[in-house]
Amino acid sequence: MTQANLPVVVVLMGVSSSGKTTIGRRLAKLLGWPFRDADSFHPPANIEKMRRGIPLDDNDRWPWLDAIAQWIDQQLAKGQSALVSCSALKRSYRRRLIRDRTDVRLVFLQGSFELIRQRMQRRRQHFMPVSLLENQFEVLEEPQADENALIVPVSLPAPRLAERIIAELGLRPAGQV
Repeated sequence: MTQANLPVVVVLMGVSSSGKTTIGRRLAKLLGWPFRDADSFHPPANIEKMRRGIPLDDNDRWPWLDAIAQWIDQQLAKGQSALVSCSALKRSYRRRLIRDRTDVRLVFLQGSFELIRQRMQRRRQHFMPVSLLENQFEVLEEPQADENALIVPVSLPAPRLAERIIAELGLRPAGQV
């Protein structure tokens, strides 16, 4: 990928505890780009519902996805490269986020149920209970070839995973020309 074809916004997707926030923050630091975690777009009612162990349905998700898409549009309008995390579990959700924009790239943080469950059990101070992970895997529609997603295994250590994303998307760390 050449510099002229660089993505402007990278959407990090995957189930809860796949590392979206960790990798997003690491990439933001390496690239010098702003990062927004999808959880910051949820209305309080969605967070409370998940905290109680109730899975979100599409009616809960559409306004949340629209808020993320609006943020992506704002970054694009500013010509600002940026990163955003979002579970984006269904193809229809990804279409809602990315639409036909060629300056948005999808990165799928892929991992097995067992690995993700172990990670989730170690997490502290997050509203998403382990009991909802099975639902996330049931809902998950992995990206298909026509979605042009970069698929990376979350079994890699975070520093290597971030380096791989940068290399495979042809990005340049901050300070490099």
